[in-house]
Amino acid sequence: MAKTREIKKRIKAVGNIRRITKTMQMIATSKFARAQAAAVASKPYTRALFDLVAELAATITDVTHPLLASDRETRPGKPLTLVITSDRGLCGPYNGSVLRLAMNQLKTIPGLRDGLIELVGKKGAGFLKFAGVSVARQHAIGDKPNYETIQALAGEYIHRFMAGEVSSVRVVYMRYISAGKQTPEVLQLLPFQGQAATPAPDAAKTPDSSTNMIYEFSPDAQGLLDDLLPAAVKALLFQAFNDAVVSEHVARMIAMKSATDNAGKAGKKYTRIFNRARQSQITTELTEIISGAAALA
Repeated sequence: MAKTREIKKRIKAVGNIRRITKTMQMIATSKFARAQAAAVASKPYTRALFDLVAELAATITDVTHPLLASDRETRPGKPLTLVITSDRGLCGPYNGSVLRLAMNQLKTIPGLRDGLIELVGKKGAGFLKFAGVSVARQHAIGDKPNYETIQALAGEYIHRFMAGEVSSVRVVYMRYISAGKQTPEVLQLLPFQGQAATPAPDAAKTPDSSTNMIYEFSPDAQGLLDDLLPAAVKALLFQAFNDAVVSEHVARMIAMKSATDNAGKAGKKYTRIFNRARQSQITTELTEIISGAAALA
């Protein structure tokens, strides 16, 4: 009897776990749909702006800008690395993949570990503390990043870069490609480079730029760069946050679906074990009754 009661408690516990994981899966699915719509909607603007600035920067030869990558090997200040993780767990390998890439960058690129490390999300704090990485600043963005907050953060990075406080800004995040594929990537935000952003698989191919083209700028090229470069940096950072959020939700959705399926299988397994134990118990009780009746006869 004690064994069957224990199995029944396990069946109840597994059922409760399954209900919780199923609810979390449904919540993650709902959030994923909203985050995916936001991330996909902002990609065409980000891609068009990035291509425009990259082509403009490649075309202009007699105008320089402090936000553009140059041939100088050293810049004043320390390199800054922004690592985007999640505030909550139960999202599969999402945080582990981003943090492994971040640690690989810190180990392989000289001077990066001695620079400034900034973090988004609570889950990366414990990992970096255990790894002995000092976090200079931790941002609280949440799972609904708005453009005003990201714009202010990007503006701060631009100001610190132009003031010589930081020599470069890199963003380690999870890039969203599709619902079935997300990959951790490093985006060099500053100085701006034409190859900083990787085109999406379905992005239209740009025309061959090997031909020399002559442009007339109105307003002048310097004025265009002053306006477009900060806008491109802000758009790239906002897109990175959108990709990170939607990747987190899809990872949690997949993890909770797997947990729900495993809980269902465990529930069926314990139900079979309970039925066998109950059948064995009934058989034992019947045998004892028959044996007792035979002894009285």
